[in-house]
Amino acid sequence: EIAKKLNAPLLATNDLHYVHEEDREAQDAMLCINSGSRLDDPDRFKFDGSGYYLKSAEQMRELFKEFPEACDNTLEIARRCNVMFDDGEDGAFMPQFDCPEGWDETSLFLKKVEEGLERRYNNNIPMEVLKQADYECGVICQMQFCGYFLVVADYINWAKAHGVMVGPGRGSAAGAMVAYAMGITELDPMKHGLIFERFLNPERVSLPDIDVDFDPDGRAKVLEYVGEKYGRDKVAQCVIYGTIKTKQALKDSARIMGYEFSVGEKITKVLPPAKNGKDMSLHDIFDEKSKRYAEAREFREMYDTDPDTHRITEEAKGIEGLIRQTGVHACATIMGSEPITNTSPLLERTDGTITTTFEYHTCETLGLVKMDFLGLSNLTVIRDTLRNIENNGKDPIDYTKIPLDDKATYQLLSRGDTLGVFQLDSDGMRALLRTLKPDNFNDISALIALYRPGPMDMDSHTNYAKRKNGLQDIIPIHPEVAEPLKEVLDETYGLIVYQEQVQSAARILAGYSLGKADVLRRAMGKKKPEVLAKEQVPFFEGMKAHGYSEEAAQAVWDVLVPFSGYAFNKAHSAAYGLISYWTAYLKTHYPVEFMAALLQNERTNKDKTALYLGEARRMGIQVLQPDVNESVLEYSAVGDVVRFGLGAIRNVGDKAVNDIITEREGERGRFVNFMDFVQRVPISALNRRLVESLIKAGAFDSIDSNRRALFQI
Repeated sequence: EIAKKLNAPLLATNDLHYVHEEDREAQDAMLCINSGSRLDDPDRFKFDGSGYYLKSAEQMRELFKEFPEACDNTLEIARRCNVMFDDGEDGAFMPQFDCPEGWDETSLFLKKVEEGLERRYNNNIPMEVLKQADYECGVICQMQFCGYFLVVADYINWAKAHGVMVGPGRGSAAGAMVAYAMGITELDPMKHGLIFERFLNPERVSLPDIDVDFDPDGRAKVLEYVGEKYGRDKVAQCVIYGTIKTKQALKDSARIMGYEFSVGEKITKVLPPAKNGKDMSLHDIFDEKSKRYAEAREFREMYDTDPDTHRITEEAKGIEGLIRQTGVHACATIMGSEPITNTSPLLERTDGTITTTFEYHTCETLGLVKMDFLGLSNLTVIRDTLRNIENNGKDPIDYTKIPLDDKATYQLLSRGDTLGVFQLDSDGMRALLRTLKPDNFNDISALIALYRPGPMDMDSHTNYAKRKNGLQDIIPIHPEVAEPLKEVLDETYGLIVYQEQVQSAARILAGYSLGKADVLRRAMGKKKPEVLAKEQVPFFEGMKAHGYSEEAAQAVWDVLVPFSGYAFNKAHSAAYGLISYWTAYLKTHYPVEFMAALLQNERTNKDKTALYLGEARRMGIQVLQPDVNESVLEYSAVGDVVRFGLGAIRNVGDKAVNDIITEREGERGRFVNFMDFVQRVPISALNRRLVESLIKAGAFDSIDSNRRALFQI
């Protein structure tokens, strides 16, 4: 009647909540899970009736048989919708850099690289560096990625100028000379033997991917800056969808069906163990073609013999893999040249954060550009150590100019005294350090690359240590290639440790360009027989053309293929090795300041705090208890001791500490006794729990040592 009154066409639609009719039970189960209720609860939230699925045209016409024109009108609207869902070109919506008048992105990029090289090399740029930079600039300009580098360099250099700690590099970007010149990375790729084509391959065009580490507090500031500068409608963090995994699906199903918690626990205990953090799916458990089918025999037996397990599993099959909640991706952020809503819907979360509703890989497929902003707590430790050094009356240091040949630092590493040192503080790594006894930066980089499941399964980490110390012979891959591969394998004692070594070997032995060698490396890493067979022919032909026998080619191939799957990106390993070295250097030469920063960074972690307090004692560093007249908010370095921070005490917040410090630094000065403290500190900052926590921590011992008496006041 409304349609007639308004003279508007009538449309037929359906209330849609799931795709297939048989999904009804799964949707009902999800309602129970989300509302915390049970299926047998008569008062729970549920949908009345049925039919909330995607109906066929025939079903819709049957449903609206009295209004056939409504179905016709709906189809007419569908016919008028002419939307193409073609994938966008990579980087089609690349963010635009705002260039000064008279400059475009290309000319400004080239100018920034030139100025950066002069700064890095003190106006004395080596010829090989100029040649490499010129080559890289040519590739980047040809690919039209100049604006990308300008944007990344802009927010990194803004961060550095505003006191945010930025990592020296992450991933393959550390292999680019232009990134080093523009201040994006802190590692000279020429000195460390890094390869540009591992980062940006002119023979396999794809978007550059520069991941950047910031101290976690600073990361938020950088994201705020990026949104402000490039447009809040053009910047958004990426959503992640948390789906219901196998174990959780079984537990949730047991709960909503009214079973005791122990029943769900019993069922999940017979599941095959997770691999790489992923549960074996229920589909794979019952699929005879699944690679892990045999591992699930016990679960299937329980399913066949126990009716409860059978019922719960059948319920779980319907909800496994469904979205349970959304979150914000830890690092992925989309930046575009136009409003993101032109390409992806956006979601505003309860805390005000704006995210895409497409996950990042879908956004990239649509032509949007993903930037990765990561938070790394070890950078906070470095930042706080540098601050502690100055606050403790010592000369400030430039951490980027820390010498990489400091003997005392390598002695600390060789002793395995690396608790708190980035990437090197696990028990296993410390034991390996004692065996290896590193004495140069290459050793640190190699350790980070080797101390991973793949290389460790092949004993590469221990073989490296043995070969370095002359306890194992270095056997060449084949006599014919021993001399040609010396420049590639000498630094790792004949072992394939890095992906870049695979590329260099292909270049030297088979005449590959580094770009083509990167394509080969990727193919080897995938280990697909048909791909390997295709790549093997030109590799063997290349080695033959360079004078090597088929036997030598086969020997090289047999080594490169398995190791390429485990080999690590040297650029990433070296960049993270630099953070490891910096933290080791600071622990060696500024132990009090470093331990204060480390304790502050782990103040909310009881186990880590206890561990690092023990380490401080082992190092001969006294950690003084908190004191209302001496302590500041954070752990602090005072002379040759560490002072416990008031903010590290449970139940003592930042505002209360700031009020305490403000009062004692005012006209009336330090607190004389407990009552003086209570009377002078603003009442808004004090509550019983806070005061009791200060008493228990000994913060009043210097002015009123009888803690029991204080509790009775």
